[in-house]
Amino acid sequence: MLPVDDIPTKWYNLAADLPEPVPPPLNPATKQPITAKDLEAIFPKAAIAQEVSTDRYIDIPEEVRDAYLMLGRPSPLQRAKRLEALLKTPARIYFKREDLSPAGSHKPNSAIPQAYYNKVEGVESLTTETGAGQWGTALALACAHFDMNCNVFMVRVSYDQKPFRRLIMETYGSTVYASPSKETEYGRSVLQKDPNHPGTLGIAISEAIETCLNQPNTKYSLGSVLNHVMLHQTVIGQEVVKQLEMIDVQPDYMIGCVGGGSNFAGFTFPMLGQRIKGKNETEFIAVEPKSVPSMTKGELRYDLGDTAGMTPLIMMHTLGHDFVPSSIHAGGLRYHGMAPLVSQAAKLKYVTPVAYEQNETFAAAVTFAQAEGIIPAPESSHAVKAAIDKAIEAKRANEEKVIVFNLSGHGLLDMVGYGKYLRGELNGA
Repeated sequence: MLPVDDIPTKWYNLAADLPEPVPPPLNPATKQPITAKDLEAIFPKAAIAQEVSTDRYIDIPEEVRDAYLMLGRPSPLQRAKRLEALLKTPARIYFKREDLSPAGSHKPNSAIPQAYYNKVEGVESLTTETGAGQWGTALALACAHFDMNCNVFMVRVSYDQKPFRRLIMETYGSTVYASPSKETEYGRSVLQKDPNHPGTLGIAISEAIETCLNQPNTKYSLGSVLNHVMLHQTVIGQEVVKQLEMIDVQPDYMIGCVGGGSNFAGFTFPMLGQRIKGKNETEFIAVEPKSVPSMTKGELRYDLGDTAGMTPLIMMHTLGHDFVPSSIHAGGLRYHGMAPLVSQAAKLKYVTPVAYEQNETFAAAVTFAQAEGIIPAPESSHAVKAAIDKAIEAKRANEEKVIVFNLSGHGLLDMVGYGKYLRGELNGA
């Protein structure tokens, strides 16, 4: 545990330390780098400034640090001793407890500052998308905290699979639509072609941005992918660096699941910055679903962040902006692309991507739950699976490796997926 005074006072920006910068976002019409002015229709000025910044550290406003207290920051770093014993491994396994926030995940770390910056600029309403509902829940919480309206477009398959996440958002005062929806012109066009479309994060982003552009005094808020979101999440990794120093431990592996990249970036970037400077030899492992293999099988190229083509072109690992993933329960990992900063770190060989099938991750999650008493979110279960695999490797080699992973969220609202796995009804996608 860290004392309250150790809540970080600054966010860490990996862009300052990458030896090769990320190529700039492009205007899809002109193919020229976008300007800050281009983004002001959807983002507050403070977020835009952070998006393009190459400053190593950016101050966290006191109002945001105060709200981080509400989120349970600093969060604990815990050792998985019972899991180690179960696996009979000489490895030491640690995990960061991002499941303890009121929203049940790491997502409020960025939702709070995004809502704050919009509130300061006089914005009254925010629109957003959500997959499994973790981001939508976080933004709904943040908007309630700062007395703002919130409209959430939730990918239809998750809207149906996870009704309790929708109810939490509504309890916080937000309005939630199943995407594709009849609320937007683009949503209606998708439903006209396929009334039973399962939805994608790309479609939900398009609907949220269309709503933002058509409603007065409204901005759009994004839960992953862009640089300012990665920045906000680094409170996780800065705490981890301090916690590992407290117990005099240097990690051999740091592991996080990846969909758009936010929890992985927040967890690893502060330590990765040290690796770039030659201060450690940690391996950073990014874990994705085999059904959405943007890093393991996607191309590194410019692509749109949404399906309708309303976003800038960004350089990222991508499966194509019109990619429709299978209906896996790890809804937060069903995005077609990867954050530019994470993609660039992978290109420079600082990040190792791996992929697993759905049943493998649920098996690992059940093992972890029975050993440690914590039921992980389906997204986080990907990191659990990789950590277990590394612990088994250490056992075979009789090496005392140190494995640290991010438990990015709890799975208490994902029991439908667990039920299907336990009954043998879960597909392997």
